[in-house]
Amino acid sequence: MIRDEIEVPKELREFMLECAEETQLGQKNGAKRQFRYGNLHIREYDDKFLVHTDRVDPRKDPIGHLVYDAPEILIGLTCSIISGSEIAKKFLNKSNKSTKSILLSSIVAGYVGYVATKKIKKYLE
Repeated sequence: MIRDEIEVPKELREFMLECAEETQLGQKNGAKRQFRYGNLHIREYDDKFLVHTDRVDPRKDPIGHLVYDAPEILIGLTCSIISGSEIAKKFLNKSNKSTKSILLSSIVAGYVGYVATKKIKKYLE
């Protein structure tokens, strides 16, 4: 899915929908604040607003939002759960299988899955 963002410079017009709610849901990408109004996702920066429409509102259907709008997060979590535990099983001997090592393996695997999916998603857009 190609998601076009519209840039609205603040000097052109300082705007904000009265009904838009400030939210923590979504990747801030360096924004000061972000807002949602239905499927509309608005990020506020010092000099501009970036606005795009998500296919699914994460406040109403978080799983649907992950599947259609943010698959990199879902894939990162899946990699973390599956690959992390497999890495820990295969490469750590039984005496060295500490919770810390398994957690670290899971975090690394999840991050690799997240970054790879984000790059693929950007390439496809």
